[in-house]
Amino acid sequence: MLESSIKEAITLWRAENGFLKSPLRAALIDMDGVLYDSMKYHTLAWQKMMSEQGVECSRDEFYLYEGMTGAATISLLMARNGRPELSDEEVKRLYAIKTEYFRQLGKKEPMPGADRMLEVLRERGIKRVLVTGSAQSSLINALAEDYPGAFLPGMMVTALDVNNGKPHPEPYLRGLEKAGVTNARTIVIENAPLGVRAGRASGCFTVAVTTGPVPREAFVDAGANLIFPSMNEFADALPTLIDIFDE
Repeated sequence: MLESSIKEAITLWRAENGFLKSPLRAALIDMDGVLYDSMKYHTLAWQKMMSEQGVECSRDEFYLYEGMTGAATISLLMARNGRPELSDEEVKRLYAIKTEYFRQLGKKEPMPGADRMLEVLRERGIKRVLVTGSAQSSLINALAEDYPGAFLPGMMVTALDVNNGKPHPEPYLRGLEKAGVTNARTIVIENAPLGVRAGRASGCFTVAVTTGPVPREAFVDAGANLIFPSMNEFADALPTLIDIFDE
């Protein structure tokens, strides 16, 4: 059943994009909610910082903003609350406060199953590029310790590398450039609807993993090619996905 679902999804994606059959050569991988179980800490940090600005936010809305740059998130929330004109300096100041609150929440745990996913990709010779909407240095710097050798030097795209955050395709287009691989030979691995939209807009086969409270329907609406309920289940299915891609 799973094999047929994967084959159908890949066939449909290729037909929609006019792609010929070609083997998988690269994976563009989101960080928060994919490699780390960190979104709950981001939401706490965002809520605390925004509350200090007189802006009350629900927990779940930050899962829907995930993938946007910090600056874009601040601008959106402030505009919603009658403060549309913030200077770049003020936006940077507020994001620095949020960043510090996130850091104070301590070490973030790797997402169960992410290590197995990366190992499969490495064993199968698939290039790996980190593509995150975050500029959270504490977590980015932890990658080398938590996932040694997973990403070669220079194979990262962060919020500091783009002019447009997700759902714009720029982050994933930059990831394709770093991998040196076409979208016809690349998968995107995401946990956020905005990230899924960005992956699809880049032309890549886009996998959604529902590791947060966002309902499955939101990922269907965003255009995910395949949806898995956990990173462990995706890691289990990944060898089959690669085999079908390579047929």
